[in-house]
Amino acid sequence: MSYHLNKTIVLVGLMGAGKTAVGTLVAQKLGVPFLDSDHEIEKAANMTVAEIFTRDGEPFFRAKESQVLQRLLIGKPCILSTGGGAYMAPENREMIAKSGVALWLRADFELLWARVKHKDSRPLLRTPNPRQTLTGLFEKRTPIYAQAEITVDSLAGLSLEDMAHKVIETLLAHPESGVTKGAR
Repeated sequence: MSYHLNKTIVLVGLMGAGKTAVGTLVAQKLGVPFLDSDHEIEKAANMTVAEIFTRDGEPFFRAKESQVLQRLLIGKPCILSTGGGAYMAPENREMIAKSGVALWLRADFELLWARVKHKDSRPLLRTPNPRQTLTGLFEKRTPIYAQAEITVDSLAGLSLEDMAHKVIETLLAHPESGVTKGAR
């Protein structure tokens, strides 16, 4: 099966939702590039996201994130995974709506916590009580993520393959996604 993508699909959601893992597989199946905004920021800065947060702070990181997002959105249509905080900025949501389509990988809190609690690569969770921190992020960000044009539930029992299939079927069912079956 071949597919055509006429705009960038921007994956949004909290850390642990599966944006990178699912996005990579969806891009492979659609035959389009996969980009990760955090990875692009790390390449440009020659530092990890955690190092940027430590050295320059979150406001600096968010400014760079917006710049990178703008650059990636004007490129060839792709699957673009964003950091969990990228969609919080109104200007980022506006850029995404103008040049792409936001797809929220929605996961319940316990699934997210199970996926991130043993990872030290999450700068926002480097707190005395990371579970409480994630709870706060979940409560604050969920209403914003709900503004995404498309929502797909990330479920604990689904394999990556099944999640990728679910995302593709959902994209095909939403004409505004710009994903169609057919010639490339």
